[in-house]
Amino acid sequence: MAAVTSALLAAVLLQSLAALPQAVAYTTDATGTTGLDPTTSKAVWIDRDTVAWNGVDGAASTQLLYSRDGSITVKDGTLTSDDERWLRLGKTTLTEAQKARFPHLRDYTAWSVDPRDRDRVREALQGQLVASQRAANGAVLAATGVQTAGVLDDLYPGATKAQLGPVFHDGRPTLSVWAPTAQSVSLDLDGRSVRMHRDAGTGVWSVTGPASWKGKPYRYVVRVWAPSVRKLVTNKVTDPYSVALTADSGRSLVVDLEDRSLAPAGWSVLRKPKAVALRDAQIQELHIRDFSVEDRTARHPGTYLAFTDKDSDGSRHLRALARSGTSYVHLLPAFDIATIPEKKADQAGPDCDLASYPADSDKQQECVARIAARDAYNWGYDPYHYTVPEGSYATDPDGTARTVQFRKMVQALNEDGLRVVMDVVYNHTAASGQADTSVLDRIVPGYYQRLLADGSVANSTCCANTAPENAMMGKLVVDSIVTWAREYKVDGFRFDLMGHHPKANILAVRRALDALTPEKDGVDGKKIILYGEGWNFGEVADDARFVQATQKNMAGTRIATFSDRARDAVRGGGPFDEDPGVQGFASGLYTDPNSSTANGTKEEQKARLLHYQDLVKVGLSGNLAGYRFTDTGGKEVTGAQVDYNGAPAGYAAAPGDALAYVDAHDNESLFDALTYKLPKDTAASDRARMQVLAMATAALSQGPALSQAGTDLLRSKSLDRNSFDSGDWFNAIHWNCADGNGFGRGLPPAADNASKWDYAKPLLSTVKVGCPQITGTSAAYQDLLKIRTTEKAFSLATTGQVQEQLSFPLSGKDETPGVITMRLGDLVVVFNATPQQQEQKIPALAGEHYRLHPVQAAGADETVKTSAYTAGTGTFTVPARTVAVFTA
Repeated sequence: MAAVTSALLAAVLLQSLAALPQAVAYTTDATGTTGLDPTTSKAVWIDRDTVAWNGVDGAASTQLLYSRDGSITVKDGTLTSDDERWLRLGKTTLTEAQKARFPHLRDYTAWSVDPRDRDRVREALQGQLVASQRAANGAVLAATGVQTAGVLDDLYPGATKAQLGPVFHDGRPTLSVWAPTAQSVSLDLDGRSVRMHRDAGTGVWSVTGPASWKGKPYRYVVRVWAPSVRKLVTNKVTDPYSVALTADSGRSLVVDLEDRSLAPAGWSVLRKPKAVALRDAQIQELHIRDFSVEDRTARHPGTYLAFTDKDSDGSRHLRALARSGTSYVHLLPAFDIATIPEKKADQAGPDCDLASYPADSDKQQECVARIAARDAYNWGYDPYHYTVPEGSYATDPDGTARTVQFRKMVQALNEDGLRVVMDVVYNHTAASGQADTSVLDRIVPGYYQRLLADGSVANSTCCANTAPENAMMGKLVVDSIVTWAREYKVDGFRFDLMGHHPKANILAVRRALDALTPEKDGVDGKKIILYGEGWNFGEVADDARFVQATQKNMAGTRIATFSDRARDAVRGGGPFDEDPGVQGFASGLYTDPNSSTANGTKEEQKARLLHYQDLVKVGLSGNLAGYRFTDTGGKEVTGAQVDYNGAPAGYAAAPGDALAYVDAHDNESLFDALTYKLPKDTAASDRARMQVLAMATAALSQGPALSQAGTDLLRSKSLDRNSFDSGDWFNAIHWNCADGNGFGRGLPPAADNASKWDYAKPLLSTVKVGCPQITGTSAAYQDLLKIRTTEKAFSLATTGQVQEQLSFPLSGKDETPGVITMRLGDLVVVFNATPQQQEQKIPALAGEHYRLHPVQAAGADETVKTSAYTAGTGTFTVPARTVAVFTA
């Protein structure tokens, strides 16, 4: 029907409906969803039969209007269109199943699609949609746009089985894209248009071409209604399932990843290092560019191929860590990144002599900030194409060199004894709507992004949140992970902000990986490890939309979550403290106080330190919820009964559920955090010893542990707490101690650190460490790794085993502040974080024979070698700021 006015439409509708209430109530409900505003999308079409929408009370009729040409507009207080059609809605209630599927809508008013109109549902979804309500006289009382992800999932369940992207059969490629709301899709192949065909049952558009298409650049040309700009658009967009790209992601490429020409020599028979169970994983977190860009011994600085430079300082250090017990290198995002110019000619560099400024100058950060948006650096948490290696790390970003070189990197690390973990970021996209770097939202607008109640895109993750609770976004996550595992032989995955995923989605990933076999896929998927950030926040918090993949929910799933409990206790305070001088167990709280008033009185410091020690003990147990021990108050408690900011400290069901760490790429590096927290005049040697002690609380815990690469070398980012875009100057790792550790390279960038400059400035000009401290820290850490990975007591599999073998015999009201003594099987470990030598007497061990562990006795740390055990009294004597491991 063309040129239908709202008044006429209302009259037609009223003729077909039974008696309706005549009163018109111009009220606003509690969620503020009334009014004529189709620029919002407050109605949610959850399945083919049901719409959830809190409209107005007393409306005579409710309907879904749709327009293929997108011409529905508000004019003079009513709705007009030149091709308006409608689906009639009747009031109903949400079923329990619907409430369970959409818990955030459980209190919404429900409307059912009239059975007479259900054959036009698919048609309606291919244009503009407006939910409206009218009075008996035809006046429009409310109008809003419509969210459609739920109904699309209901209408096209078969799409989850479709093979998308480029798929080759007998040398011929088929290109497929899911675009159920598109009015047309064609293929732009190397500049010419090729017709694509729509499968009505799945909403997938596809075309099969000849073998000559191989290697050709392509895009999809999608004609679709775009709510973000409220018009029908024709988008030329790359493939969400791209496996290869031209430079700067301009075009997708028709590529078969199984093409033998893309495999390095030996790839098909690549021998992996021995698999390490998740509970025993010792992980180095590493950014690809940081690894080599300032390593003067690397032949391919800043690239994938730097890992093949076997004689570089960086590669030598990684091999040393591998020999000591490190089992995985965790690479920060290496998929296609939206914010880095891929061609070297387009990458800007600093336009000043950074090294010429004083250690506490603001000029370095000023110079770096000027070119930050155009340089070659970013952490990479801004995904563009999820399943293509980033081009800026390749020697040639145009084409498949990145594929080959990524594989060479994996191969080189495996040869060095290290398995490879990829950091993956499926919880958000770099952009949404019609933005240039928006891919998903320009193909199926409003589907792949998570929408808030008004239809706007949620951005609680920093960017445009995705919605992996929707079937096809969930499928994309699983399909992408499987591709990285099968085609690139990646050994593990770390999920960024995993708590924004449904638990079901992450479990689906686990099942898909478990199905991969060496015979069928060339990899053993059961040996691939998974872990992620299980933080609970944002619009999904507390399972508001689905059961989340959060810390408490992932216990017992074989998928670990980062544990912040011991991290905060060891460092002190939290990542967002106004005063960075808040101290903790390994930074001198109470036992070596600094001048910060934020630490409180002496008694307050003591009480907090003792509570921190309980948090560290829970961490050493593997963050087990059910582990029982005596706390520093003298009470027998479980890990779950120890408080962490109002939440249970222990949440794990078994060792391996929680991943221990004391620093990572975000927030201050450990050295920088300790610089803020230790007394300003702390000697360089003591700073190094506290660094080792802090790292030991993670490395010697039950369960997996992660350390930021370079932390064993006292790595600093010059106090930068958020170096995601701070360039090579602040981020590069310095493997050679003669180059320093990165400290004193100027005040950290103002954007995230200016509020801390008053604290930073006096430290940057005075704190110094040198080669003895840098190399000594690494040697001591490597000794601890050797102990951790060779002593079976650190590899307990169940809560029962931990309960039986792990204890803290001196815990209780008389516990020494700043000292934790742990008994683990035949081992006794003393963490002495105080500036004095300490004696720890365990009467039950009197008469037993203990000695310093042979690794430490023969190791590089001369101080720990002065540790002693007196058998007659069961007394362990440990020097200041030292971790000592004794064995029976």
